[in-house]
Amino acid sequence: MVKILVVEDNIVNMKLAVLLLQKAGYSVLSAIDAEAGLALAQTKQPDLILMDIQLPGMDGLVATALLKQNLATHTIPVIALTALAMKSDEDRCRDAGCDGYITKPLRYQELLAEIKAQLAKRDHSLYSSTEPNKE
Repeated sequence: MVKILVVEDNIVNMKLAVLLLQKAGYSVLSAIDAEAGLALAQTKQPDLILMDIQLPGMDGLVATALLKQNLATHTIPVIALTALAMKSDEDRCRDAGCDGYITKPLRYQELLAEIKAQLAKRDHSLYSSTEPNKE
C-alpha cells in the first residue's frame, strides 16, 4: 500500500487531507510540524510527502530542502500545499525542491491527480535508473 506523509499544522486541514487520502486507499502518516515530518520521513520512508509551506518554526520550504539534501529521503516526491497562490510562490516552492504544487483549499480530484502523477514519475525514474533489460 502506498504510504503518504502529510505535514500540516492546521488540524482541520490535516483531518481533511487524511480523510481524502484514506478514502482513496492510501496509508497516511501525519506530522504537525516540519521537525516531526523530517523525523517521520527518515524513519518511515513514505512514498510521497504533502508539505504545508507555512508551518510554525521551520517552514515547509526549509524542510523540503533538507529532505532533498538527505540521501535517505532525496528521492521522495514532495508536493507543496499552500494558500499562497502567486506564480512567484510556486517558483519558490519548486526552487526549494518541491516536485508538485497545490493551492488550498484542497480540491479532491486535483489532489489525487497530482499524487498519481508524482508517484508515476517516481516509479518511472526508479525503473529507468536500473540496468536496462538485455534482449
